[in-house]
Amino acid sequence: MESLIAAIRERDEVARFLAWPGDLDLDRGDHVEEVHLSSGAALEGFAGDGAGGTYFFCGEGGEDRPILYADSEGNAALVAIGLPELLRLLLVAPWWRDCQAFTDDESRERAAEYLEDMPDLVARREHVAAALGLDLPARAHVLARLQEVAVRMGENFVLIFTPEGHPYEPLIRN
Repeated sequence: MESLIAAIRERDEVARFLAWPGDLDLDRGDHVEEVHLSSGAALEGFAGDGAGGTYFFCGEGGEDRPILYADSEGNAALVAIGLPELLRLLLVAPWWRDCQAFTDDESRERAAEYLEDMPDLVARREHVAAALGLDLPARAHVLARLQEVAVRMGENFVLIFTPEGHPYEPLIRN
C-alpha cells in the first residue's frame, strides 16, 4: 500500500486542499520548541499548520502511529490514531480546533462558516478523499472520535517542554 504522505505529495490538488482548509502542511514538521513525550516514546514532527502548530507521530512505526498536535501557545492533544484518522478529521471537520464543546450545534455553525467562504468545500473534500482512498464518516462521528482519542487515550501522551520540564496544557478537555 502506498504511503499516504507520498500520495499527498504526488497530488497537487490534494496537498493544496490539505494545506487549506485542512491547515496541514507537510513541509512544516519542525516544532518551534524542544519537546518530548513524558513516556520517553519517540516523537517525530511530520507536518505543521499556519499558526505554528505541529503534528507529531508518537512511538515507533509507520503512518498508523498515534498523532499528537501541539499548538504554538503551549497546548497539545492526541488527535488521531494513525494518519488515515487524522486526514478524515481534517477533511470532514477542518474547523476542529474551534470546537470547544463538541456539540452538534457548534459543529454545524463552524461548518456553515466554512461553506459560506468555500461553497465547493464538499465537492473538493470528496475528490480528495477519493484520491486518497478514504471513506468519510459523519461529522458527529469524527468529532466524537477526536474527543475520545484526546481525552481517554491522550493521558498517555503528555508533551513536555524539555528546557523547563513543564507539560503542555491539554488542548481538548472533557
